[in-house]
Amino acid sequence: MNDATRVVRAAMPETGQGRPLMAGPVFAAPYRAVGDPADVPYTYGRFHNPTWTAFEQALAELEGGSALVFASGMAATTAVLGAVLSPGDVLVMPTDSYYTARVLADGHYRGLDVEVRKTPTAAAPDARLLEGARLLWLETPSNPGLDVCDVRRWCELARAAGTLVAVDNTTATPLGQRPLALGAHFSVSSDTKALTGHSDLILGHVATRDAEWLEALRTWRTRMGAIAGPMEVWLALRSLVTLDVRLERQCANALGVASWLAARPDVQGVRYPGLPGDSSHRLASAQMTRYGPVVSFTLASREAAERFLARAELVTEATSFGGVHTSAERRARWGGDDVSGGFIRMSVGCEALEDLLVDLEQALEGG
Repeated sequence: MNDATRVVRAAMPETGQGRPLMAGPVFAAPYRAVGDPADVPYTYGRFHNPTWTAFEQALAELEGGSALVFASGMAATTAVLGAVLSPGDVLVMPTDSYYTARVLADGHYRGLDVEVRKTPTAAAPDARLLEGARLLWLETPSNPGLDVCDVRRWCELARAAGTLVAVDNTTATPLGQRPLALGAHFSVSSDTKALTGHSDLILGHVATRDAEWLEALRTWRTRMGAIAGPMEVWLALRSLVTLDVRLERQCANALGVASWLAARPDVQGVRYPGLPGDSSHRLASAQMTRYGPVVSFTLASREAAERFLARAELVTEATSFGGVHTSAERRARWGGDDVSGGFIRMSVGCEALEDLLVDLEQALEGG
């Protein structure tokens, strides 16, 4: 079955005569539960919810493993780190992974006597880094630099070392890359981004093929209360139906924008894994089916980047990425990432490509 069909049908439950094609959200704290709670499918809203179940079943179809929804991408990240790591363990992660994940590792987990080893995303897989390691955390393509790592090779080395592997798959989504099929134990995503794609939700999920780890993550979610509201999850389920359609347009637009930018002398360092000339293209093509909606590039200075963003009419200056509306930001304004003052991360949306290019040209020419 093609992804376009799978993603539509995965979010659509079996229905009977006279019933809606998609049920609405279920709002409940307690459920009627007589007798042994183990015999009742739903008992209390912090443990489970039918709307969660529907979304998780749809995600499982796309990920190739069981899935759990969390209140945010960082809640999903924290669940994996919290369920896996103990004092004295070793965590290996990219130097250029998502900033807040690095802050969590360097702050909270170092404080719990977890050793944190780091290597750049683009560095060759190195078995020496995994000696004695409990968890390898990968992010590919990286945010915001868009470097790509060899997930399959890292997983082979990790398996030999007895190390678990988690992959932050936010930028690619399950329609662009399937970490579990490449050998990872956990696929983690901020569903705030392209997976739901309308810039109106905060949500995340973790997928795994291991039943014991699934229960450990479920227990973590229940005890920590890292749960999503049923309305948000229902909106995510509804948004999931259009993921293939949105990504098809966004990825085509992203490639068109990246190609156009790469031909301009006033733009430097254009990165997009789908560009044939990109340093990550060959590896990305071997493990990805789509290259995502994010393009990065660098202008001459902070001032040039700010003028560009101020002049652009079809590019909203905002953080985050993956929405149907094109957005961008001068990423250095936040700190924490090794990027220059003129570095821009752009999330390409679903507008007509020709309109985007006209707007980008006038914004750059005016700068």
